Amino acid sequence: MKVLLINGSPHEKGCTYTALLEVSHALAKRGVGSDFLHIGTKPIAGCIACRSCAQTGKCVFNDKVNETLAKLDEYGGIVVGSPVYYAGPSGQLTAFLDRLFYSSRGRFENKLGAAIMSCRRGGASATFDRLNKYFTISNMHIVGSQYWNQVHGNTPEEVLQDAEGLQTMRTLGENMAWLLQCIEAGKAAGIPAPVRETPLRTNFIR
Repeated sequence: MKVLLINGSPHEKGCTYTALLEVSHALAKRGVGSDFLHIGTKPIAGCIACRSCAQTGKCVFNDKVNETLAKLDEYGGIVVGSPVYYAGPSGQLTAFLDRLFYSSRGRFENKLGAAIMSCRRGGASATFDRLNKYFTISNMHIVGSQYWNQVHGNTPEEVLQDAEGLQTMRTLGENMAWLLQCIEAGKAAGIPAPVRETPLRTNFIR
């Protein structure tokens, strides 16, 4: 069992990474591995609605989105981390996630998902809401913690002083590890995954 930790900050070892690292340590204590993915600082194209991924199984833009798609089945859960920009996630991250989730063609189903935010002061709850919507539309199961998954600080050193925020990250890691182990135990006991109905789409403009 492994978890993918996505760092949506332009700073590879900044505040968002510091929070994700705390989650990683908590996962490791329960025997769950994790891999970090830093989306980097290069421009990331947004989805252009070409729908070629429906035929090819990958995005028309061959970048880290396709690299992630190729390894997606290795992970039982993902944690998406973002700094707060204007009370929302970073633009690069949302462009990455739009294309990743759309081109995955249902491969996130039944995985665990969680979002974390780093902010200097405010905007975390709006960012949290935006990121969780990727999970709820994909038949994923959101992992909670003891508080909203946020840390505060303008530098990694300041984040390390946010005792409650770091504890929230550790609790999140513990909860995700436990749920992954529960899912594995369920599979071993012969409990089947949910059977999905054929999706229905209702358009209100005729």
